[in-house]
Amino acid sequence: MLELLRVFLRLGLTAFGGPAAHFALMQREAVEQRRWMSRAEFLDLVGACNLLPGPGSTQVAMALGYRRCGWPGLLIAGFCFILPASLTTLALAWAYVRYGSLTQAQGLLYGAKPVMLAVLVQAVCSLGRTAYRRWPLALAGVICFGAALAGAPPLAILLGAGLLLMLVAHRSSRTAALALVPLPIAVGGTAAIVGLTSIFLVFLKLGVVVFGSGYVLLAFLKADLVDRLHWITQSQLIDAITAGQLTPGPLFATATFIGYLLGGGIGAALATVAIFLPSFLMAGAVGAFAQRIRSSQQAGAFLDGVNAAAVALMMAVALPLGHSSLMDTWTAVMAFVSLVLLLRYKLNATWLILGGGGLGLLLHAANL
Repeated sequence: MLELLRVFLRLGLTAFGGPAAHFALMQREAVEQRRWMSRAEFLDLVGACNLLPGPGSTQVAMALGYRRCGWPGLLIAGFCFILPASLTTLALAWAYVRYGSLTQAQGLLYGAKPVMLAVLVQAVCSLGRTAYRRWPLALAGVICFGAALAGAPPLAILLGAGLLLMLVAHRSSRTAALALVPLPIAVGGTAAIVGLTSIFLVFLKLGVVVFGSGYVLLAFLKADLVDRLHWITQSQLIDAITAGQLTPGPLFATATFIGYLLGGGIGAALATVAIFLPSFLMAGAVGAFAQRIRSSQQAGAFLDGVNAAAVALMMAVALPLGHSSLMDTWTAVMAFVSLVLLLRYKLNATWLILGGGGLGLLLHAANL
């Protein structure tokens, strides 16, 4: 449990770049460096968690904790991965309310993102060897990659690939399809008065119905908090998402920022607890049943398809991340050098991220 605490606290402090990059970092820690499990077992956890609502990378962290030390391990991994992001976002929210801007933190993101791009590319290469070990899986990956670039919903890609591989693997399949459709839920609250109970219920609903990734959260937040309830403005929402991107760990920590705007410190705590609470229960189920699912031939074929789709989605995420990260010669050099150090010398990604963030602050301060 102490090892889990050290690993996930460090990841919570340094894991920039969104869910795909978080998966890459966890793969390096759990598979390559610590040998907690095989690549195939790790992919099963990633694939299964991608089918759940809520923050996928946070749920993978929790599932890894469960696999190592049961429910205590799940709680340790989850809290250590979430807490640094939430506390940092809370500090940004306080500064935003007091000073009205977040510009001083942009340099950190400028330097950290190219390093995270290199980590993501290295993970795709590593996990792809396992996910695409047979030609039907490779073909499914190509199809899923194209579908992701075309704008298909991530959940539809994951389910479609799983069902397709299940059909290929078995001669007759009138099996039950998974119906994971987010349903609208009416939550109390008015535009004029934002009660603490209303804050908790709104963010609890978001933790249950947001499928895809942390970036999908933006659409749900806009629909609920801006358009329907009028609790915050469009500009405040964009600033909240920016704060979530400026901090390591899960993008769902954006809830902390918005909760602070709505209800101060108590509102921030309630929003954070509410949006992550469902994940603790769902990730425990994944950690408990992932190996049993793999032991079934039919369910194993479904997971193979989901895993092929998950790696394809990581590749699709790498493209916009590359576009936003490689802004000039400095960032291109940082990404290239980081990739060489990861592939050739197996350098710990944490030090690379810290170094990139520090260099980014210096370059940003010098206006280079």
